[in-house]
Amino acid sequence: MHILELIISAALMTLIWIIQILHYPSFKFIDKNSFSDFETFHTNRISWIVIPLMLTEVILLILNFRWLVFLILMLIWLSTFFLQVPCHNQLKSGQDHTVIERLISTNWIRTILWTLKFIFLVSTKQWPTG
Repeated sequence: MHILELIISAALMTLIWIIQILHYPSFKFIDKNSFSDFETFHTNRISWIVIPLMLTEVILLILNFRWLVFLILMLIWLSTFFLQVPCHNQLKSGQDHTVIERLISTNWIRTILWTLKFIFLVSTKQWPTG
């Protein structure tokens, strides 16, 4: 069970770093005329990756509850639904560099938290010796 938790956590951490460093900053370079279509495409497609991973993450937490993981996930979900989702909703109506900057800056919350969660899981794993 712990290995699956590590795999899911590693996948989410890797994905959020790619989004943070590459994908969200690239929003600034999308043509204004096609930005709304791009944003809709992005949110629809990324959901097929992120939602199953995040739901699996919650199920694994329920099966193997730890307070620190619970707190980290609560903060990630709060950040997602109260900071990043509203930015994406605003961007659906068109490119707005202020909103893109807000999305990038607030997404550091999730990037750091998913990284800390992964580090915590790795550090608490009892690795076989010998």
